Amino acid sequence: MFDARWGDDPRDSDPREADHSRDRDHDNTRSLGRGGGGSDRQSGDEPSRDARDDARWPNRDREAPERPRDPHVFARHVDLPRGPEREHVRDRDRTYTLRGSESRTLATVGAFRVVSSGDLRDRDGSRSNRRSGDLRHLREQGLIETARVPGYRDHAVALTKAGHSLLERHRDSHPERHQTFHAGLVRSREREHDLQVYRAYQKAEERLRERGAHVERVVLDHELKSDYQRWLREHDKDHDDYDGHPERTAEEIQEWAAEHDLPYFDDEVHFPDLRVEYVEPDGRWDREDIEVVTPHYRGAHGASVARSGFSTYSGLTISISGSSGGGGGGRGGRSPSIIEELLR
Repeated sequence: MFDARWGDDPRDSDPREADHSRDRDHDNTRSLGRGGGGSDRQSGDEPSRDARDDARWPNRDREAPERPRDPHVFARHVDLPRGPEREHVRDRDRTYTLRGSESRTLATVGAFRVVSSGDLRDRDGSRSNRRSGDLRHLREQGLIETARVPGYRDHAVALTKAGHSLLERHRDSHPERHQTFHAGLVRSREREHDLQVYRAYQKAEERLRERGAHVERVVLDHELKSDYQRWLREHDKDHDDYDGHPERTAEEIQEWAAEHDLPYFDDEVHFPDLRVEYVEPDGRWDREDIEVVTPHYRGAHGASVARSGFSTYSGLTISISGSSGGGGGGRGGRSPSIIEELLR
């Protein structure tokens, strides 16, 4: 899918402007192309194919049907190369080389913490492969790490500390809402579940885009939980007789949940796997909370997810269990949830 926001970026056609904007806190050295840079190992990685792909980039960007639904959402939050040719990018004492597709891969992986290599797209719109193309180049520069997922052909992809540092150092200084980036592979037993989160996002983004809305950022469950824990224990240190238990009342916790549009029942706050924040065609901000479910979601756990009002994603499809806004409170009709099917 061609995105005019990237193809028509004036910085892509004016190297002087690219130098100025990307060197706010670095030196003024910037050059285009695939060579140079102590960290660039791409010169031996199929150079003839690189040149061929670069020359055909505009057409490939329009014609590739397998590209992610909107691959530029998260790269909008950073000031990194956007064009088809690699540019030198500095971070502290390191110099890297990146092209637009690699910037988008870094930002997408950082936003979701871990993404399957098969769900990412290379410079020509094909499925990414850790042994070649963009992923190989990023891995050899030390910006990403990969790991196997038992029973899957594809690999889990995550940012390294260096990759995370690069995104943070080149972050857009004036975002409307801050996109958090994450580094490090999750534990092996969590990977299969967490890889589904990006797939759930793709389904939701496609549906939102079809009605004219556009995604601004995503928030993962552990971000919401971390915010909650910080608030929960905010005043504990002020008590000399602190016994390890937070002193927030049930009423305070329920109020916090309401302020953060999260459901509260059974004496606890319930958190989705993913929160998608987006802008409606009329300019209104809204959000959708999504839970990734499996056939193991039965009994009390399954009933809790069904009651939460979160949209549910089964790995095959996404069902709208409630509606955005109000911690799962509905604004419109309620379609059957996959959770309800599992509970039958």
